[in-house]
Amino acid sequence: MKKNINAVLFDLDGTLVDTAGDLGNALNLVLQARSLPPLSQNIIRPMAGRGCNGLLKIGLDIAEGHPEYSLLCEELLNYYAKHACDTTVLFAGMEQVLNQLEKTRTPWGIVTNKPMRFTTPLIEFLGLSNKAACVISGDTLSKSKPHPDQILHACDLLGISPATCLFVGDSEVDVLASKAAGSPVVTALYGYIPAEENPHHWNADGYINHPEEILSWLN
Repeated sequence: MKKNINAVLFDLDGTLVDTAGDLGNALNLVLQARSLPPLSQNIIRPMAGRGCNGLLKIGLDIAEGHPEYSLLCEELLNYYAKHACDTTVLFAGMEQVLNQLEKTRTPWGIVTNKPMRFTTPLIEFLGLSNKAACVISGDTLSKSKPHPDQILHACDLLGISPATCLFVGDSEVDVLASKAAGSPVVTALYGYIPAEENPHHWNADGYINHPEEILSWLN
């Protein structure tokens, strides 16, 4: 059942903005440096929200714990830092959603596990710095999603109850964090969801295929 919503919090990658192209290009630069063929965006896109672990797994079959993982992750992130704003844009329809939130004076913010060194320049590039009521990055606090701390902190900053704050995300981690915080949550099916996962098993409060559907959750 839909609740009275006084604010909206967004996950970043795969929910608010489409970063898959730049993340994929960073991975392909790592592969190129090793004379390996690039991966198509169709392969990369579902894993774009999984960070180094997900990208290096599909690119080089390397995961955390591998002796070269840390160096490869640093290399990938350095490439990404230089090209994080090359192709990244708001998802189609999201600008209209943000404009409507502003029109109705509904505060909105960002809660992401993406480190601040990438979040801040990206938000500034997209012109969202002065529009978002709060931006909580993955290293803003000691714990990140699926822990509820980031969402609870965002709600404190906004001065609202978590029960009246809608969270929009595209991963089970987002659902778990929202449930733990006591916030209603909807899953963005247009986001970065691997084919082997069934988001309807996450027990979100709702599911959307397009950003504009968020507006139906407003008072």
